[in-house]
Amino acid sequence: MYKTTVLLQDAKRANEFVHICNQIDGRIELASGPYVMNAKSIMGIFSLDLSKPIKLQAHTDDPEKLVESIGKYIVK
Repeated sequence: MYKTTVLLQDAKRANEFVHICNQIDGRIELASGPYVMNAKSIMGIFSLDLSKPIKLQAHTDDPEKLVESIGKYIVK
């Protein structure tokens, strides 16, 4: 399992992020407080506070591809 923190900031970036996640095989989740949402679901993501960093957990066989794809959203 790969873990990191992402910042989506607004609806446009959230939509782009969902599109990217849908290209990755495996389960990708976003966790904010007690809520865990499917990162491939735009409706789920919009229920989170996008103005704050969100924890990402990915269950994928290719975490390098994921990191390369979502690099601009990762909080460093």
